[in-house]
Amino acid sequence: MNRASGFAGKANRRIAALMALILVVVMIGTGIGGGSANAQAKQPPSISIYLDGQKLVTDSPPYIIPQANVTMVPIRVISEGLGASIEWVQQTKTATIRRDYTTIVMTANQSTAQVNGARVELGASVQVKQGRVMVPLRFVSEQLGLTVGYDQATRMITLVSPVDPVDPSDPSAGQQDGMLHGAWISTVFNLDWPSTGAYGNADKQKQEYVKLLDQLQGMGINTVFVQVRPAADALYSSQLVPWSKVLTGVQGKDPGYDPLAFLIDETHRRGMAFHAWFNPFRASTDASTASLAANHVTKQHPEWIVNAGGKPYINPGIPAARQHIIDTIMEVVAQYDVDGVHLDDYFYPSGGTFDDSATFQAYNDKRFTKLADWRRDNINEFVRLLGETVHAAKSGVAYGISPFGVWRNQSVDPTGSDTKASVTAYDSMYADVRTWIKQGWIDYVVPQIYWSLSFQTARYDKLVDWWSSEVSGTQVKLYIGHSPYKLGTAEAGWQSAQEIINQLHYNKQHPEVTGDIFFSAKDLLRNPLGLIPALQAYYGIEQGREPL
Repeated sequence: MNRASGFAGKANRRIAALMALILVVVMIGTGIGGGSANAQAKQPPSISIYLDGQKLVTDSPPYIIPQANVTMVPIRVISEGLGASIEWVQQTKTATIRRDYTTIVMTANQSTAQVNGARVELGASVQVKQGRVMVPLRFVSEQLGLTVGYDQATRMITLVSPVDPVDPSDPSAGQQDGMLHGAWISTVFNLDWPSTGAYGNADKQKQEYVKLLDQLQGMGINTVFVQVRPAADALYSSQLVPWSKVLTGVQGKDPGYDPLAFLIDETHRRGMAFHAWFNPFRASTDASTASLAANHVTKQHPEWIVNAGGKPYINPGIPAARQHIIDTIMEVVAQYDVDGVHLDDYFYPSGGTFDDSATFQAYNDKRFTKLADWRRDNINEFVRLLGETVHAAKSGVAYGISPFGVWRNQSVDPTGSDTKASVTAYDSMYADVRTWIKQGWIDYVVPQIYWSLSFQTARYDKLVDWWSSEVSGTQVKLYIGHSPYKLGTAEAGWQSAQEIINQLHYNKQHPEVTGDIFFSAKDLLRNPLGLIPALQAYYGIEQGREPL
């Protein structure tokens, strides 16, 4: 009786200990105390893949090889998602992928693949993991002609199928609604064109531009705004400024051909319009002048230069400096068949100290008492004189400017917009756009309205209303600058490509709005959140449909 009782006591104690252990495990597993919950909260989102805006379903989760930074996906994604034929040889662990005229052969543990018989370096080859054949997504997709994008924050991969080239001989392609549909093509830092991989290679630069136009026109773009003066240099043969380094990697080096002539001819060949985009007062993109050519303005006229925010600017307060910029622009107007001359908002810098007090004293012929008023007058004189000079030389060349999207806040000026922007065109960049419009000094204006319909500080619809009112009753055309580069960011309203489409629909409420321009080309081509098919549907370029 006592011995049995002893066994029972030991058993009860063991059961109690076991129950306590189970309770601890449960508490840890369910996150009581926060340990597991915090661990789960820190888990990155799973990798998602979208092809032309449609999510691809995978039978095994994609994963990243950290050392190579390569995303691996089940080979079934390639066959079913991308429409390629697949052959897998288990004995040699070799995958053969075929689509159209491309054949890719990859073997496990090999550092190269064969693409149409040629050897190509690989970051990671085919792998077998838990019975699934996994292949490097970016490599395979790009070899098959797709454009690949990756958003690190959301771990979302976007694949964009090649856009069928539009017949260049068809002038109506992409212009079904009679509106201007444009894209800015940035050359500074080789952002959109040409690539750094094409430095000094004229043929490759031409091929890249042809492909770029094919893709842009295929989504409805009919006008390009190409940056031909990124940093007081030139993408054309100039007697006044050096060749741009974006062409060869070295400023002042002849690229061996006339890029601007080619760009214009290729654009016009397919019935698209070409506007030459100039950064007027930016002298360089960094403070160092060591790599700048001997004939660059910072070396030819250091007395014209003001350093602000770590970058050199040409001083707008010096009449000779303003005339120099006009002269460089007129080289293009006189020698090339451009459809337009286009300026961005690089007037006075919006931040930092701009030390022009001595210039204010030396060139204040109109005796302004306020520095801000004098600065605005300098820009007004530049805008007016450039427009007069362009139109005197070629009356058919359009002249337009793309200012910051907020002219002035209503809190500062009752006639301003219902916004709370910390930067404004009038007060920060000394750009009196209202005067340019009312005086008819420009042919068109493109406010950069880079905010969503739900961004309360500067709502898109309120700004379109305001700018429409400004051009109403004038001869100045209104195009709206859009920001596809914000799609997928955390800022309010940019979680769906529908935001851009909704903005385009809103524009239709204002007959004053006669066009839309997107910043920039690369952000269109990466198809953020499926924007390309959405634009194609909106512009009605698929199967000859009517625009929405």
